[in-house]
Amino acid sequence: MDSQPEPKDSQPDQPKDSQPEPKDSQLEAVIYICGDCRKEVPVKPGDAVQCRECGHRILYKKRTGRIIQYEAR
Repeated sequence: MDSQPEPKDSQPDQPKDSQPEPKDSQLEAVIYICGDCRKEVPVKPGDAVQCRECGHRILYKKRTGRIIQYEAR
């Protein structure tokens, strides 16, 4: 039998369904709301926390669109 060895660059400890970690250029921006002009400001890691429209530095994180339910006792 002619069996070929497994390539060395494959990682056997990770499942095949897992996604590779995103690089800096692939990271999604998080949407924030400016505290002064109320414009939506996308902010990526490493970006300045500042509104691009008015320069205000207080930004509020936008609420998520999915439904979240907590169990209170």
